[in-house]
Amino acid sequence: MKASTEPVKVMILDKEYLIACPEDEREGLLRAAGFLNRRMKEIRDSGKVVGADRIAVMAALNISHEMLQLESRHDGVLALVEDRVRTMDQRLAAALNGTVEG
Repeated sequence: MKASTEPVKVMILDKEYLIACPEDEREGLLRAAGFLNRRMKEIRDSGKVVGADRIAVMAALNISHEMLQLESRHDGVLALVEDRVRTMDQRLAAALNGTVEG
């Protein structure tokens, strides 16, 4: 059964937007809009960027940069875990074959 789509009212930088959203994604949309609103207000309140379009672009760039940094860290941790699992697998195989490494 497909979730019904209802318009959800969000406020971003003191402006109201109606966004079509499936009911089961409503909470996520509200959280995302709240996060974006806070970030845009921080940029606006810093006084370094003027204009809603520029504030939105700066917020998008900052959020994208943070996401890419987290993704890079995630990839590094994943590679480390995969390496450790591979080492454990090799040691287990050696142990099962009776050639335990030291």
